[in-house]
Amino acid sequence: MENKINVRNQIRNNIGKRKNNVDKVMPRFFLIMASVSVITTVGIVMTLISDAYHFFKEVSIFDFFSTKLAPLGANPSFGILPLINGTILSSLIAMLVAIPIGLTAAMYLSEFSSKRTRNFVKPILEVLAGIPTIVYGFFAYSFVTPILMKLIPSLEAKNVLSPGIVMGIMIIPMVASLSEDAMKSVPNSLREGAYGLGSTKLEVTTKVVLPAAISGIMASFVLAISRAIGETMIVAIASGSSKNFSFDITQSMQTMTGYIVEFTSGDAGSGTTGYYSLYAVGLLLFIFTFVMNIIAQYISKKFREEY
Repeated sequence: MENKINVRNQIRNNIGKRKNNVDKVMPRFFLIMASVSVITTVGIVMTLISDAYHFFKEVSIFDFFSTKLAPLGANPSFGILPLINGTILSSLIAMLVAIPIGLTAAMYLSEFSSKRTRNFVKPILEVLAGIPTIVYGFFAYSFVTPILMKLIPSLEAKNVLSPGIVMGIMIIPMVASLSEDAMKSVPNSLREGAYGLGSTKLEVTTKVVLPAAISGIMASFVLAISRAIGETMIVAIASGSSKNFSFDITQSMQTMTGYIVEFTSGDAGSGTTGYYSLYAVGLLLFIFTFVMNIIAQYISKKFREEY
């Protein structure tokens, strides 16, 4: 009998030791897994900075922030402003399409639609997010552009307007889904209190739910803007590669991502100034998205404090 008790105690001790070992090991494992993204980000930033340094040894910061961009000419120039201009214009067009449509869709799905309708419409919306961007690019070039050319005779075959609109269509699911999730997380007690005061469903949606969910909605906007700025294939196919500094959205322009695609296709040899310009443009693109995320966190925090 004593032997059986000793065996049981020994088994329990072994199990307890194993649990203690697992409890000691797992936090370290989780720390390593959590550190992967940090280490990857640091590695990307260091690579961009180190190679961009080689570029800025050859090109001054004043020449970099100029309007003349001719990287493959006899006297190459690397002005970034035409690329920034094309990126901002295409992203603004995309947001003018995505924000009103996506936010309206989120309001309908969250506050007005039945559960059956929501379960039918939301998956269809999210299917748009799964379509490859190269398909969107050919859709913009072969379908949207010909239609716009009939409406705007001065529109060029490659332009900023068409890919901007299609990018907006592409990021509608992101705005709609994240905004709808933010509005769904608003406590029902706020809605019930507003209904008890005699508010209509529209008033509850616009004056109670939207302000309460504004931090999540702002986050969806910033993610959508970042997605538009970083989009590559749509602008590479439908926007063209003209490096002119212009505000005419009917003309062909090149974005920062389009420039990177053009040069990584083999137009610039490794180790040349044109090659290192890719990293300078990539570094600037990273700074753009980083600053936007900081601004988004500030705005979200401010709205969260107010409401």
